[in-house]
Amino acid sequence: MGSGSASVEAFLKAHPELQFVDLLIPDINGIVRGKRVDPSTLGKVFERGIALPASIFALNIQGTTVEETGLGLDIGEADRICLPIDATLTMEPWQKRPTAQLLLTMYELDRLTPFFADPRVVLQNIVERFADLGLTPVAAYEMEFYLIDQENLAGRPQPPKSPISGKRPAGTQAYSIDDLDEYAELLADVLDAAHEQELPADALVAESAPGQFEVNLHYVNDAVRACDHATLLKRLIKNVAYDHEMDTTFMAKPYHNQAGSGMHLHVSLVDRDGHNVFAGDAEQPNDILRWAVGGLVATMNDAMALFCPNINSYRRFSPEYYVPSAPTWGVDNRTASLRLPGGEPEALRIEHRVAGADANPYLLMAAVLAGIHYGITNRIEPPPMTVGNAHEQHEASLVNNLRDALRELGQSKVMEGYLGRDFLDVFVACKEHELNEFEMTISDLEYLWYLHTV
Repeated sequence: MGSGSASVEAFLKAHPELQFVDLLIPDINGIVRGKRVDPSTLGKVFERGIALPASIFALNIQGTTVEETGLGLDIGEADRICLPIDATLTMEPWQKRPTAQLLLTMYELDRLTPFFADPRVVLQNIVERFADLGLTPVAAYEMEFYLIDQENLAGRPQPPKSPISGKRPAGTQAYSIDDLDEYAELLADVLDAAHEQELPADALVAESAPGQFEVNLHYVNDAVRACDHATLLKRLIKNVAYDHEMDTTFMAKPYHNQAGSGMHLHVSLVDRDGHNVFAGDAEQPNDILRWAVGGLVATMNDAMALFCPNINSYRRFSPEYYVPSAPTWGVDNRTASLRLPGGEPEALRIEHRVAGADANPYLLMAAVLAGIHYGITNRIEPPPMTVGNAHEQHEASLVNNLRDALRELGQSKVMEGYLGRDFLDVFVACKEHELNEFEMTISDLEYLWYLHTV
């Protein structure tokens, strides 16, 4: 009996009450797709995998297949094989009926060749390049999100009423313990469910807008696993909130007059002996760290469509909300795109602060690691360090809209070299399809401005 079959048998024995298993695979947008199966099929899933259409990775944000990707009717909506990812079979604590979940990744029909359009595969290929250098990325995410009411206001979100006071918050103090207390039961259930699923969520912080919070994941020395954690934690938060009759959004900018939600990535590199190769004085970074920063600065505009993959993503950029607008770096400087946090020299790392909470964690990680690898292997020197307010010292130069970002990504030889031309063509086709549909939609504001005036 293989180890997979043995683990399934042990899991089923430990959970005789199990009624369903959710088989999960994140698409190109980071949205979790899949199917629900009977527990009796779990052994077969581990032995032979499960067939799902390749067009899962041709879905736009609305769940519609984008035929321009070539993954739909052009190949007859053909299946590929999805295989289980080790150590991801867990219970779903929020379900009323006992249900487990299992994360999958897609392969060609030979069950040996990873499928090129799976973002997890794209990331794994880049991680392997670091292995060739004797290095391992160590990474963790910080994710911001909003709790919102299940009842919207004329189609717009609104903060939920406090379960304690019954009041709807109009303002929030950053790092407020009182604001955490208002939603204490929900937030406690999030952390409890995360621990039950062995997701290393270790802190929740009230952010600077009504109903906005940040959840921190602990460092792991597996960049792909860090993205698994982020993807599954987002799903967990949404479902736990439903149990409390609330909703959540990871939309980058849900309110025009409040801070947007970001997804900050902390990353360092360790050598074969487990030593952090970035370690040292942040004010005078060593060669490897300096080149890593140089590569990230040099490729930032190339990768903006991966950091900010949706039309709404670009509404988040505003200096008063600590969102960077130029490819800058600094020591313990939250106005810069790349922050080298202060603290212990042995724990020195890069905090990448550009992406919105709506980014696909696998593609965000892939783009950041591509920039770091490119910088190190080409010994790219960064611009001078920014001290003080980066917004006052640097003109906005990051791409500020999705169409230009897709053009930059599609033309980037660096990103093509790391993510692959075939993958980039699929990603750009999906996002251009969304953009074209958005631009053809007549908005309420257009009716307000033009219907009776022209």
